[in-house]
Amino acid sequence: MLPKSLAAAKGGGVFYLHGEDEYRKLEAARALVERYLDPGTRDFNFDRLNGSETTVDRLATVIATPPMMAEWRVVHVKETEAFASSPKARAVILGAAKSPPSGLVLILQATVPARSRARFYKDLAKLARSVAFKAVPSHEVPAWLVAWAKEELGTTLELDAARALAGAAGTNLGVLVHEVRKLTAMVGDESPVDRAAVAKGGLRIPRQDRWGWFDLVAERRIPEAARGLSVLLGQGETPVGLVIGLSSQMLRIGVAVEGGASALNQALPPYQRFLARRILGQARRWNSADVAQAVRGLRRLDQLLKASSLAGGVLMEEWLWSLTGGGSTGGAS
Repeated sequence: MLPKSLAAAKGGGVFYLHGEDEYRKLEAARALVERYLDPGTRDFNFDRLNGSETTVDRLATVIATPPMMAEWRVVHVKETEAFASSPKARAVILGAAKSPPSGLVLILQATVPARSRARFYKDLAKLARSVAFKAVPSHEVPAWLVAWAKEELGTTLELDAARALAGAAGTNLGVLVHEVRKLTAMVGDESPVDRAAVAKGGLRIPRQDRWGWFDLVAERRIPEAARGLSVLLGQGETPVGLVIGLSSQMLRIGVAVEGGASALNQALPPYQRFLARRILGQARRWNSADVAQAVRGLRRLDQLLKASSLAGGVLMEEWLWSLTGGGSTGGAS
């Protein structure tokens, strides 16, 4: 899914793709290459460079070379961060970003080092067409995958299937996209990819996935959630990771309780808005006081998990059972 700012971009110039999500950065770079590069003159007008393997002189030469028998010359540079320590390289890159040579499409793909304060990255972001690809949080991956399948493949990937797939294969987007392509080919373009298709595809579906468990908690089905918790922990889930996902779930329920459908749709990323109806249904089981108590409990739980000698599972169960005392339906299952 190409960001709107890139999908709407016209003309050439310099594109700066950065952030933690390597898969979406690479896919955006590939889409830009496909848009601008004339396949008939690919051998003359396309260069792919790795910053850690390319000299500054080579970089400067490639950037300065005009297109041959085509409108655009495309240069894709991976590991652009490798040039950040070289004043000469910074001057070449920032000079191209400030005043791109005619006919140049320069795609700079970078992973900025953690806690870096280098001015180079800030200047580049201002001068180039810059897009940050933040990592999709693990608790949001199934929803992202559903939206990706619809937009990129025209495939209906059912949410339960996306959850089962992520539970079986992990949350690496590149791996999941590959699996969805295989499943789509297996079921055919006209059929939805459901949970049965995931199982038929040969993946071992976990007994309990984290996203289904979040729904159990949100629906205040506490006995089932308590049983599911032990399964999740036995499968290798960490209490801290579950608390992060629960916090997001509870905050969205809080938005729905306080502001209704309109506020919830504004708070959800575009690829998650199809979840609004489900969250609104869950929100009917809560009131403002209950949500506030649950969120405060999660904050305390996070602190205890990092500092207490008690087992994480015990602490999480204590929090779960604290949810049975209020709400419009209490501990309904």
